[in-house]
Formats: sequence, C-alpha cells, structure tokens
Amino acid sequence: MPQRFGRPGLLGTIARTAVISGTATAVSNRVERRDMRRQAAASPPPAPAPAPAGSDRVSQLTQLAELKAQGLLTDEEFATEKARIPGS
Repeated sequence: MPQRFGRPGLLGTIARTAVISGTATAVSNRVERRDMRRQAAASPPPAPAPAPAGSDRVSQLTQLAELKAQGLLTDEEFATEKARIPGS
C-alpha cells in the first residue's frame, strides 16, 4: 500500500475529531467537578433543625383552643381537629 501524503483521508479526519471530542469532554467534566467542589466548600452551613415536634403540637393545640374560645369552632370540630394532631 503506498504511503499517502497531504490531507488526511476520511478515517483520519474521523479519528482526529473523536480524539478532540473526547479530550473536550474530559476537560469539561473535570472543570464541572472542580466547580461543584468549590461551591460545596463555599456554601453556607445547613439550616438549623426544626423545633421538636412537642412544641409544634403545643402551638397547634393552643391555636385550636383560641379558635374554640372565639366561637369559630364547635366542640365537635375542636375534638375532630385535636384528634388529627399527632401525639394528642
């Protein structure tokens, strides 16, 4: 087979394009991972944990009692809503 000089043939062009594309993808992935690590290191600390469920239950019961005292809830509605609150 004779040696070919000059421009690459179709297979040479395809191979070169594949190498360039693979290199670009590898570089892009590495930059993205590096940016994600930087963002994770610079992100603010997580929000504090919510208040214990006991205080939430108490506030819900207090709100129900206030609604009942204002006459906005009947005794049946109060009992029904109270039963829906977990732990009461």
